[in-house]
Amino acid sequence: MPERLAEMLLDLWTPLIILWITLPPCIYTAPMNQSQVVMSGSPLELSRLSEQRILNRSKRGWVWNQMFVLEEFSGPEPILVGRLHTDLDPGSKKIKYILSGDGAGTIFQINDITGDIHAIKRLDREEKAEYTLTAQAVDWETNKPLEPPSEFIIKVQDINDNAPEFLNGPYHATVPEMSILAIIKTALPNMDREAKEEYLVVIQAKDMGGHSGGLSGTTTLTVTLTDVNDNPPKFAQSLYHFSVPEDVVLGTAIGRVKANDQDIGENAQSSYDIIDGDGTALFEITSDAQAQDGIIRLRKPLDFETKKSYTLKVEAANVHIDPRFSGRGPFKDTATVKIVVEDADEPPVFSSPTYLLEVHENAALNSVIGQVTARDPDITSSPIRFSIDRHTDLERQFNINADDGKITLATPLDRELSVWHNITIIATEIRNHSQISRVPVAIKVLDVNDNAPEFASEYEAFLCENGKPGQVIQTVSAMDKDDPKNGHYFLYSLLPEMVNNPNFTIKKNEDNSLSILAKHNGFNRQKQEVYLLPIIISDSGNPPLSSTSTLTIRVCGCSSDGVVQSCNVEAYVLPIGLSMGALIAILACIILLLVIVVLFVTLRRHKNEPLIIKDDEDVRENIIRYDDEGGGEEDTEAFDIATLQNPDGINGFLPRKDIKPDLQFMPRQGLAPVPNGVDVDEFINVRLHEADNDPTAPPYDSIQIYGYEGRGSVAGSLSSLESSTSDSDQNFDYLSDWGPRFKRLGELYSVGESDKET
Repeated sequence: MPERLAEMLLDLWTPLIILWITLPPCIYTAPMNQSQVVMSGSPLELSRLSEQRILNRSKRGWVWNQMFVLEEFSGPEPILVGRLHTDLDPGSKKIKYILSGDGAGTIFQINDITGDIHAIKRLDREEKAEYTLTAQAVDWETNKPLEPPSEFIIKVQDINDNAPEFLNGPYHATVPEMSILAIIKTALPNMDREAKEEYLVVIQAKDMGGHSGGLSGTTTLTVTLTDVNDNPPKFAQSLYHFSVPEDVVLGTAIGRVKANDQDIGENAQSSYDIIDGDGTALFEITSDAQAQDGIIRLRKPLDFETKKSYTLKVEAANVHIDPRFSGRGPFKDTATVKIVVEDADEPPVFSSPTYLLEVHENAALNSVIGQVTARDPDITSSPIRFSIDRHTDLERQFNINADDGKITLATPLDRELSVWHNITIIATEIRNHSQISRVPVAIKVLDVNDNAPEFASEYEAFLCENGKPGQVIQTVSAMDKDDPKNGHYFLYSLLPEMVNNPNFTIKKNEDNSLSILAKHNGFNRQKQEVYLLPIIISDSGNPPLSSTSTLTIRVCGCSSDGVVQSCNVEAYVLPIGLSMGALIAILACIILLLVIVVLFVTLRRHKNEPLIIKDDEDVRENIIRYDDEGGGEEDTEAFDIATLQNPDGINGFLPRKDIKPDLQFMPRQGLAPVPNGVDVDEFINVRLHEADNDPTAPPYDSIQIYGYEGRGSVAGSLSSLESSTSDSDQNFDYLSDWGPRFKRLGELYSVGESDKET
């Protein structure tokens, strides 16, 4: 009941408590723009207090859960945010205040004795607008809670510390020229891009409604006027003059005209047309999209002698027209173009682009086949000379008169060899040989009946011995190299002396062919194997021609059903049942055997020939051959070195056996004779020394053969080419005295020696 009464009293005194908060005598008042909080006791204590001091306002407490602090506040001391106080605090310093939550200890600090809360850092509302904290009063000594924790919020109050900012500046905007309204209104009506294309605008934004103390920000806006088609094309000049040679190639650009347009892009695109003039059929104009001009080109050939000048009226019109500006007039312009044709030295002109001539193949030589004509189109006409391009008439079958262009026949023609002849005629100006023209001339050779008919091929007929009378032996046809207009029609007949031929007769067929028939049977190969039947063939030409062709008829042996088996008389002497193929096989085998025998005999003859070359065929020099075989090492050990010694060498003169020089030299002092049993090395060294100092030595090597093989020579090779004496130590002048063969050799060696000395 007392607790219920306390709650009723609280409800009754709520308005008075609110008023009491605003009065300073009862609680601590925070500075301006700050908040204050008074912590109360528990509800039970409040009820007891209300019973005891129900009229004592100073003994009451109040809970306020919000505090406020200004952002960006700075000063020498921490800013006081508010004070925490409980009614249980009698001022004896036995109660301690504890603060926890967002920023407790780092941003906000509480005096644990007085409960004052200070902000120790500058706060920024744009970073964090409010902080939620929890306060509690505990016993100073025991740290036991004296009341439940209370949660409250500290809000950061905003101040004007940020100027307005343009996030995406500087800005660019495009406005069509001649616009009236836009997001940013134009200050001038009908702004013309052609006058000024770009404007720079500075925009400022202020907060606080622009009042004093507010902040501001600026940005730039570039306004570009976009183009519209509000200007027509305009030719730079009203009259254009061009000149062109009359021999210009078709499609060549003669000149250019240009209509300027102050607009840009597609608004400046113009199309060009020829709308009037006396040269509309000869000239055309096309638009160049890149250069925005018109190109005048030639469509047809010009002729100075016919017309010397032309006048054209050309028009330039915009391709893309804006209907909003159609009232400004036509978006087109016109100009006059005068084209003067210049005279040029033109080549001769033939009267026809091609010529077709006909001539009979029996035409006489030097007869006129046809004529070509040409003229000089220039005003100062030049005489023309005609000639044949011989590259088109390699056989020189035709000639042409250089003055009048008459073509004559130079060699006989044969239609059967060539029906058409294609030549080229050249026309050249006499005054200017560089001006030439060519024209093709086709000459057709007409047929005349100059070839007699003959058999289409070489026919050979076969007649069975057991054939029947009236049997068709062969059907033949004829051919004619001529080509009559009405086609071929041949007449066949036998020779007059063979009209009453007892063996064969002929029959004309409807297809222009001929059949040969047998008059009787009982032909015999042994009596007559071959029959020759001459046939006369005539054509229907004017005059008609004829020839005689002979048909060979061979009598053959046939089977009962008329199949030819054999047509030779020798078939009767062959054994029964032996065919021609078997006979050929037998002959081939015999020939093969003969070839094998001949090859065998030839090989035997080559095998029996000795491999040793005869003495008279041996061209080698100084080679000694022994037919007996020695005793090996025994002969070597018993070999006497004296056998190698030349007895004539004792006197110091060693004549050569391979050559006998005509010049005689005084014998030189020889070395002491070599005793028997001397070492081969020493012996060879002695002989080598003698050879090197021998003036009779020829300029070539000679071979010396020794029957004893020593331990090897210290001097190396026995060849005089490697001797210690150089070529310069020898005199080869004597070679010229050996005869004509050695005279040239002596001159070469003498020249060599003289060159070396120089």
